Amino acid sequence: MPTAVVDEIEPQTIINRVQTDMFNFRWTINPYRGCQHSCVYCFARHTHAFFGYNTGDDFNNRIMAKVNAEEQLRRELRRPGWKKELIALGASVDPWQPLEAKYQITRGILRALRDFANPVAILTKSTLVLRDKDLLAELAAVAQVQVNFSVGTLDETVWKLAEPGTPHPLKRIEAMGELVRAGVPAGIMLAPIMPGLTDSEESIEGVIRAAAQHGAQSLAPVVLHLRPGTKEWFMPWLREMFPGLLETYARLYPRRYAYTPQEFQERIHKLVRHLMKKWRVPAGGRLAQVPRGQLALPL
Repeated sequence: MPTAVVDEIEPQTIINRVQTDMFNFRWTINPYRGCQHSCVYCFARHTHAFFGYNTGDDFNNRIMAKVNAEEQLRRELRRPGWKKELIALGASVDPWQPLEAKYQITRGILRALRDFANPVAILTKSTLVLRDKDLLAELAAVAQVQVNFSVGTLDETVWKLAEPGTPHPLKRIEAMGELVRAGVPAGIMLAPIMPGLTDSEESIEGVIRAAAQHGAQSLAPVVLHLRPGTKEWFMPWLREMFPGLLETYARLYPRRYAYTPQEFQERIHKLVRHLMKKWRVPAGGRLAQVPRGQLALPL
């Protein structure tokens, strides 16, 4: 993994109102901007352009760390107007990306959320989350918590090419199981399901089977979406790594469309529902972070 260039910043706000229709929540915290996980499909890549950086290598290796996050969060949580609404932690970039081992910004955020008993929905690909198992359990005792581990496939070839900076997907599922045993509600976000790469019944069942075996308390699927800033990075990668799929992606993701056609999503969701029933995995709950452009999985 290339050495990251880190800009330490002190933003004036840490709880941000969601400025996109991507997700079904109003508030989010992202301890970092940019992400060392380097997932080729990351929808947050376009945010780096706001700061004059490119959405490719700069997003992967030029990271902004919000070093005043805990202090600022405590100020915002004690404001009279704050009503303890659900906050999504890590909706854009991973709060436990490798730099977190040094900076411990996310750990400070969890301390503040625990002290103010504020509900949180978390999305991560990292096993470093286990370092904070104690805080998550304490927070879960006083507020609603859901930790969702993003796992799109167990295929090692696709994982290494598409998510080069992430822990092994099976290790993520094992980490989820450890949180569940510690009393922290946790499940799997089956995401992203990539056409031609991870959308086969064998691939999807592999993730669902492993989720069931490790005690997943919820599961929700998300089909790959390619928004501006991501599509320009993803398609050259696809051309290099899987050129035989270019025609398929041109059909499923026309020039101005970020989401696959409804019939494709319906087929995937039907398959996922069948396999979840087979392996007795609950559907994603109220805190599941499912993009609005995706079909909802009926409970």
